[in-house]
Amino acid sequence: MKTFRMASIAAAGALVALTGCAASSPELLKADGVERVSVDRAAYPAELRSFRASAFGLGEALMADGGDGANGNVVSSPASLLVALAMLRAGASGETAAEMDSVLQLPAANRDEAMNAVLAALGKFDGDPGAVDEDNPPRKPVMHSANGLFVDKDVPTGESFLDTLARHYGTGVYPVDFSDEGATKPAIDSWVNRNTGGRIKEAPAEYDRRNTFSLLNSLYFASAWSVPFDPGETSDLPFRTASGEEIEAPAMHSMLQMKYAEGPGWRGVDLPYADGFVLRLVLPDAAANAGTGSRPASAAVTATQLTEIADAFDAAPLETVQIQLPRWDHKCSFDLRKVLETVGLHKTLSTTEDFNNIQPKMMLTQAAQAANITVAEKGTIAAAVTQINGMVTSAPPQPERSIAFDRPFHYQIVHVETGLPLFMGTVADPRS
Repeated sequence: MKTFRMASIAAAGALVALTGCAASSPELLKADGVERVSVDRAAYPAELRSFRASAFGLGEALMADGGDGANGNVVSSPASLLVALAMLRAGASGETAAEMDSVLQLPAANRDEAMNAVLAALGKFDGDPGAVDEDNPPRKPVMHSANGLFVDKDVPTGESFLDTLARHYGTGVYPVDFSDEGATKPAIDSWVNRNTGGRIKEAPAEYDRRNTFSLLNSLYFASAWSVPFDPGETSDLPFRTASGEEIEAPAMHSMLQMKYAEGPGWRGVDLPYADGFVLRLVLPDAAANAGTGSRPASAAVTATQLTEIADAFDAAPLETVQIQLPRWDHKCSFDLRKVLETVGLHKTLSTTEDFNNIQPKMMLTQAAQAANITVAEKGTIAAAVTQINGMVTSAPPQPERSIAFDRPFHYQIVHVETGLPLFMGTVADPRS
């Protein structure tokens, strides 16, 4: 494997030095550089399939939790959560490492190398979120992924952990003083704002001066459709919400070639963006008593179903499909500690010993995600930030074909090369 220069980390003992860092200008925070390893994605097919299965499991948990989405609408990023957890796993040991591997279905070997390959594949579409005109999504998709680590400057941080993040995740490391909220909170928020093009302006977890560790992943996606919808064809049409209410919502129309697939209880399409990505739309079969005022079939899907759907689309041919699709603009945030507890990461959330490779006696204190998406005639803009915080302490934490999408449906933004679901959600009511 060869190496190439990215932002390098200059280690001073067990801590990382920061250059050009002015407390009064947190937006200027800049890492000094790291050695990033170049890997071949083709060398890790089994690992990439494990990542996809893991993302589907996390997606099922996020969808079931629902976050604080309004009227049953959910938007989340299982991929962002997966990358953040993979970075955290790089510093785990003992029972926590075993639990994370088992629960998250992480590869037994080459985990960090394979995740490096995923990030490199996404990096082919990297760009500056701040330069995107969101009213006119770009024909060349922008898929910007960023990893950041804020550590307390007075707490030793493991060199092997930092080295792994540098070599495989390109993670910028920022020593800060968490007790100085006036300087550190704006610095973290600036990182979030910059890497999401302003769509998410603040870190999703509430600021806590006691923290000594904050790990972040952000994803920003912007792309025009392969063939845009004609705004002149958009009209108000009926949409039956998850509650069974029939409303009028703006519906876009088009007819073009795309992958069409179906299976037990569902059918759907891969609506293509201009390059490299699709919007996967999955419509449950109509309830037997649809039209009687009752609720339509649920758009909820399990990880097993998500895998079956992905496999069906992998084998699906291109067909000419007439599609009716509402516009929507949704946002959502999650308390990820609840989500991670649900999937079974109990030891991970309670240990004060198994993250010693990161910081001595570190425990996880907070985990949160914020995500949003706008889908309209010209294309899609979406952003997500996942944040995992910790503190050094010995005390345990306290618990905390013709297809009309005219009823609740599931969606994913899928990176075609890896099959990874970058964003995942449910549209239950496109108005809110």
